[in-house]
Amino acid sequence: MKGKEKMEAYTGFAEVYDIFMDNVPYGEWTRYLCEVLREYGISDGLVLELGCGTGNLAMRLSDAGYDMIGVDASQEMLEIAMDKKVGGGYDILYLLQDMREFELYGTVRAAVSVCDSINYITEPEELIQVFELVNNYLDPSGIFVFDFNTDYKYRELLGDRTIAEDREESSFIWDNYYEEETGMNEYELTLFIREEDGRYGKYQETHVQKGYTLEEMKECIRKSGMEFVAAYDAYTKEPPSGRSERISVVAREKGKTAD
Repeated sequence: MKGKEKMEAYTGFAEVYDIFMDNVPYGEWTRYLCEVLREYGISDGLVLELGCGTGNLAMRLSDAGYDMIGVDASQEMLEIAMDKKVGGGYDILYLLQDMREFELYGTVRAAVSVCDSINYITEPEELIQVFELVNNYLDPSGIFVFDFNTDYKYRELLGDRTIAEDREESSFIWDNYYEEETGMNEYELTLFIREEDGRYGKYQETHVQKGYTLEEMKECIRKSGMEFVAAYDAYTKEPPSGRSERISVVAREKGKTAD
């Protein structure tokens, strides 16, 4: 979670987030991130996750040997993450902060962000601000690995479509509205969640994401002072194409010198 818009959005959905996100390959993503981090000599130490949500990735990276800090702007999501932390005996620091304004106590060896959290930053100037903060809190030559949904995905696959899913304990209807001129994808989420008394409560949320091109992302990285290193078709080592739905990016800290 991940921006002011999302702070307002992830309220009712936080309760059933893990139910509807059970198809997300967190194990596969964790293995990929660990491989990339180790390529750059980072096999342990402090790692920051921006938009940590309910802690699914942070816990797995903790299991892989990293000391995790999770930042998210949704109190509801972090409450669930904290319950998991306590139940699983994890030593993870969770911070209720907007990624556009986050503050840490010191630097970290690496930062990660997954599941299109970056797309919730809908203004390029604010995205540059996020990258500037990451650059500030990374150790010298530390890296930032993140993914983002492309403009192609919103324009060709999600835009103006309705997606619905029915589960035993909850259901949702997800209406997408894509505006090609701005690259914004607004989706209205209607949730029906079974309450303790067996009745279903109705919740409605609105989410807004922006589709970026790789060139736009590179330009924001450059303007922030960071160094663009590599981009891949999401969670592979294949180069991205014009039909890539999600792209993984590696950027590196620039400006600090090691003591």
